[in-house]
Amino acid sequence: MLNFRDLGLSPYQQTWDLQKKLQSRRIKNEIEDTVLLVEHEPVYTFGKNADDNHLLQNYPDDVNIFHIERGGDITYHGPGQLVGYPIIDLHNYRLSISWYMRSLEEVIIQTLLHFGIQSERKEGLTGVWVKNEKIAALGVRVSRWVTMHGFALNVNTDLKHYNGIIPCGIFEYGVTSMEKLLGKKIVMPAVKQRLVHEFHEVFQQEIAEVV
Repeated sequence: MLNFRDLGLSPYQQTWDLQKKLQSRRIKNEIEDTVLLVEHEPVYTFGKNADDNHLLQNYPDDVNIFHIERGGDITYHGPGQLVGYPIIDLHNYRLSISWYMRSLEEVIIQTLLHFGIQSERKEGLTGVWVKNEKIAALGVRVSRWVTMHGFALNVNTDLKHYNGIIPCGIFEYGVTSMEKLLGKKIVMPAVKQRLVHEFHEVFQQEIAEVV
């Protein structure tokens, strides 16, 4: 069973602490699989293998910085970006981190398709792309096959904040958002509703195949 919790706009530290608490409880089988949906205040987060040089000297002073335990390099979170933190036990699906990452990408690809945006994967890189611009970033941590951290989809994101970093340590490609591609503000609740639908489609299908 998948439970979804919409936290609205929530401070990064508070949500990070909640993730760790929920992951610990999921490992002990005290709760069901849970997906947190949230928007954050502007923050830059460094993954455990991130290069500090990918934070540029001209980054905005009002953006807080966090060093966290997920994989991946530096990324940005902020208002207008839909962030998802699945706390799920992969024993119920497939014991494969690569399968899990590709499944998260598929959820986002299908969500974007619903809004008329054709997106894709890029060989050798994580995330979801529209041509040569990244629209969704992924970074996860897995402990005893229970996941935390997750994905960030640019919906109405202020893309200027990406000028202060080398996103995900990738020099040669840019970033985009649903708003930029469609030329209008996107209704966030509609994106959340569709993403929840696609998450059930992708992950429940896997359960059916395993059974």
